[in-house]
Amino acid sequence: MKENIISFPSGITAIDTGFVRPEMDASHLVLRQGRAAFIDTGPTPSVSRLMDALVTLKITPQQIDYILLTHIHLDHAGGAGELVRRLPHAQVVVHPRGASHLIDPEKLVAGTKAVYGDKIFRRLYGEVVPIPADRIITIEDEAWLELGGSRLKFIHTPGHALHHYCIIDRDSRGIFAGDTFGISYRDFDTLAGEFIFPATTPVHFDPDAAHASIERLMGYEPEGIYLTHYSRVTDLKRLAKDLHRDLDAFVALAKDCEGEEDRLGAIKRRLRAYLWTRLDAHGFPQDDRRRDTLLGMDISLNAQGLVVWLNRRGSQ
Repeated sequence: MKENIISFPSGITAIDTGFVRPEMDASHLVLRQGRAAFIDTGPTPSVSRLMDALVTLKITPQQIDYILLTHIHLDHAGGAGELVRRLPHAQVVVHPRGASHLIDPEKLVAGTKAVYGDKIFRRLYGEVVPIPADRIITIEDEAWLELGGSRLKFIHTPGHALHHYCIIDRDSRGIFAGDTFGISYRDFDTLAGEFIFPATTPVHFDPDAAHASIERLMGYEPEGIYLTHYSRVTDLKRLAKDLHRDLDAFVALAKDCEGEEDRLGAIKRRLRAYLWTRLDAHGFPQDDRRRDTLLGMDISLNAQGLVVWLNRRGSQ
């Protein structure tokens, strides 16, 4: 199990959930004075990995006070219902817009199946277990929670999703950002540093809100930001600049494809070409098969989110 765990200072551990492929999807465990919280869970098939990590780290299920869900997309929150069954004291902390979908996940499941199809959904996500309402806490913007003597601050960060929050951890001078600060797989680290790009997945992508949320995070002057995809990044000023540039580029290329008959296909092709150019400049090997393996799913999801945004924009 140790190969699936990365330890950071201030009691922070990244756990590879195993979703899709290695080092794609991380749950973070925060331990403070004997009390602990999971931040994001991965989907239901990942729960056994999280429980194995507790054994490896010599943490008991009774020590887990919270399951903190940055948002309710199933690669972040799908396993929360099953995890609640195994953690007797844990409360699930979620954005107010997300609580009802955890209590009754039918619409959340249907929306995800619409993106992936039934067969892939079953393989990736398994059963999504409802969470009893009395195990859920909704958290408001700029609210605080205590964890083993530490204080965690929650801020609402729309742009990727309306039900998204980020967690400010003053002990580590870090932020747990879910998908608000984009995607940065460790596979793409080169001598040029970390590579990042935005997550524009369906159905709530809003470029103006995304820009504002990135700036709000940077206003806390963090030393590190912990992403679900994938864990800690530190070259934050450069990465924030890259995200702002890419958001503008993604929006521009989506608008360019607005008149295409196959709008989704056109946006996918344009996104792929754009990211390939960026990877070339970043010094990542020019291996199309490897790049498609690492980015194919994200290109497809980002393109779908941009199509939804175009449709919403056109109807306003």
